[in-house]
Amino acid sequence: MSIETTAADIREEFSWLDDWEARYAHIIDLGRENPALADGERTEETRVRGCTSQVWIVTDIADGRLNVRAESDAMIVSGLIALLIRLYSGARLSEVASFDAKALLDEIGVSGALTSQRSNGLASMLERIQRDAREALAA
Repeated sequence: MSIETTAADIREEFSWLDDWEARYAHIIDLGRENPALADGERTEETRVRGCTSQVWIVTDIADGRLNVRAESDAMIVSGLIALLIRLYSGARLSEVASFDAKALLDEIGVSGALTSQRSNGLASMLERIQRDAREALAA
């Protein structure tokens, strides 16, 4: 499935949520469903800098596609991670490197309601995922 197709599904899903409280609750629910990383995967190498919460992202590349797994110690961040995993996992590296997830998150009403610290953390998570895709494309 392409990132654009997944993004369209996410847009549709969030279109039914009338206000920030409903979006917030939905994001937290998504975070609760996000599986934990193995203990050995929560390392300094996988930790995302720039996040107030603890966040670890593990990316794997297979057949020109990215697989993302991640975890956070904060519920709202876990939900944001779940959205990013849904958006990017299984996508072609070229799509990951070029897709503007920030614009999507703005469009569905997520980015604008985040604190500046959470927005910075989200930007750091997005940058990490896209950097890993760009590095894999260059290799």
